[in-house]
Amino acid sequence: MHPKKDAQLRSDAQRNRERILEVALTELTRSADAPLSAIAKKACVGQGTFYRNFPNREALVLEVYRYEVQQVADTACQLLQTRAPDQALREWMDRLAQYAMAKAGLADAMRKATSTQGTLAGVGHGPVSSAVALLLKANEEAGTVRPGLTPDDFLLAIAGLWQIDPHSDWQARAGRLMDLVMDGLRAGAPGR
Repeated sequence: MHPKKDAQLRSDAQRNRERILEVALTELTRSADAPLSAIAKKACVGQGTFYRNFPNREALVLEVYRYEVQQVADTACQLLQTRAPDQALREWMDRLAQYAMAKAGLADAMRKATSTQGTLAGVGHGPVSSAVALLLKANEEAGTVRPGLTPDDFLLAIAGLWQIDPHSDWQARAGRLMDLVMDGLRAGAPGR
């Protein structure tokens, strides 16, 4: 095959994949049981193209979830470039809460699509844990949090976030919880 034509095919395939993921994110957030055929149709791809990219529901849901979690994790570095470490951490916590509430339907789809326990946490754990480690390190160096905290400590401290009903007044509840966690992280900080 001609190199230029081959590159064009790869580019088209990548665009198809991205379109499927965009549509799937919207549809799965709206309804955990969104039919794969409807997602393929709205993405304007044939069934063959769809299943070449995502052979089953679990593969699609895992990829959508992985992509979304990576987006949230990536904001940690961006925030540290423009804000003081403690402000970056607190704002990132708000973004995590917004993600958790806005994507509750996606989390439901994830739970339904995966049969093994812990898969949901496992997919997001790497990128989120790395983001938390980056934020905690910057704050420890600035003296704004107690020394020796680990990403697992942080994730356990915010575990209540996943218990908040996204159809309630979640902003106020999540804000109070994140403020409490932040106060706990600051207790015993050398700079306080």
